[in-house]
Amino acid sequence: MVMKVYSAEFRADAVALYLSDPKNTFEGVSKDLGVSRETLRNWVRVERARQGRAAGTSGSPRAAQAVDVPSDDVLKEENKQLRARVRELETEREILRRAAKYFAGGDQLVSRFQFVDDHRGAFGVKRLCRVLEVSRSGFYRWLKGAPARMERARSDARLARRIREIHKESDGTYGVPRITAELWDAGIEVNHKRVARVMARIGLQGVHLRKKVRTTVPEPSAAPVPDLLRRDFTASESNTKYVGDITYLPIGDGQFLYLATVLDLCSKRLAGWSIADHMRTELVTDALRAAARTRGGTLDGAIFHSDNGAQYASKEFAHVCRELGVIRSRGAVGTSADNAAAESFNASLKRETLQRRKRWSGAREARLAVFRWVTRYNTRRRHSALGQISPIAYEQRSITLTTAA
Repeated sequence: MVMKVYSAEFRADAVALYLSDPKNTFEGVSKDLGVSRETLRNWVRVERARQGRAAGTSGSPRAAQAVDVPSDDVLKEENKQLRARVRELETEREILRRAAKYFAGGDQLVSRFQFVDDHRGAFGVKRLCRVLEVSRSGFYRWLKGAPARMERARSDARLARRIREIHKESDGTYGVPRITAELWDAGIEVNHKRVARVMARIGLQGVHLRKKVRTTVPEPSAAPVPDLLRRDFTASESNTKYVGDITYLPIGDGQFLYLATVLDLCSKRLAGWSIADHMRTELVTDALRAAARTRGGTLDGAIFHSDNGAQYASKEFAHVCRELGVIRSRGAVGTSADNAAAESFNASLKRETLQRRKRWSGAREARLAVFRWVTRYNTRRRHSALGQISPIAYEQRSITLTTAA
C-alpha cells in the first residue's frame, strides 16, 4: 500500500477542523478530508497529549517557572486563525459539493471554466480556480473568447434552421454532401464538416440503404447479346448510353407494383419509366418508349444495357429496340455488378421514398410518391457525379457549352 505523506500544516488544520465543533465525528471529517479515520484519530490524540503536557507543571517552583504559558493575546490570535481556517475549509467543501452536481454530465475543462464563471460572485475566481485545479490565466482566456463563442452559437443556430428547411424540402432524404451543396448554391459557404456537426447536434441525417430484393428472372433460352459496357457506366454525351432495370414497390400485405427504368449514363437523367402491377414485357417496352419520347421520338444509335431478365431477353423487347434504333447490351447471367448503375438508382429511389418504412399503404400512394420523387430527381435533386447539380441542369449546361464552342 502506498502511504500518503501529509504536511504539518495539513495535520494541524485537520485537527482544528475536528475540534472546532463538538458535533464533528472522526468518520465525517475524515471523509471530507480524504484521510483514514484512524489517521485522524491519531493526530487528534497526539495534539491533545501535547496540549496536556503544555498545560501541566512539575510541582517545583523552578519547573513551574520554566513553563512558557501563552498570553491571552496569543491565544486569541491562534483561535482567530483556526476559525478562519475552518471557515476556508467549509467554503471549499461547499464549492466541491456544488461542483459535484454541476459536473454530473461530465467533468470537462470547459465545464470547469463555466462553473468558475457562474460562481465567481459567491466564491471569487482565485479560490475557485485553486479548488477546481484550473489556471486563472486559462480561465480569463476562455472568458475573453466568450463573445466569439456566442457569435458561433448564433451562427450555428441560423445554419441549423436553414439545414432543417433544406432537409424538409428534400423529404428528409438529403445527407451532408447534398445539403452542403444546397448551402453553397444559396451563397452560404460552409465546410461539410460543420454541416455534419450541426446535423448531428439537431438529430438529422439522410436516408440509408435498404436490403436488396432480387427481381431478375433470367431467360435460359434467350439469344445471346454482348456486353457493350463492360461495367463502364460513363458516357461523354447524353442520349448515347442507357441502363435499365426492374424493381419492386411494396404495397399492402405481400403485394407489389413494379417499376421499369431507363437511365441516361451521361446526365443521370431518368429519361423513361413505367409502373405496373405485373412484370410482363410491356412494362419494360413502355419505359423504353417513354425514353424515346423524352428524346424527341427516337433513340437511334443509343446503347441500352440491362440484365438477363426474361423481359429484356424477349423477342418483343428486341423488336421495340429495332423499331427505336436501340443497340442492345446485356451483362452476364447472375452478376448484379454488370448492371450496378441501374440497381443503384433504384435503391436510391426506394430509400428516399419509403424512408425506412417497409411498404406503402396502397398502389395510389406508391405511384404518387414515385412520380413526385422522379420529377424532383430530374429537375432539382443534386447528384454527386454531376458536381452536385440536377440531371436536367447538367444537360442544359452541356448544351450551352456546346453552343458556345
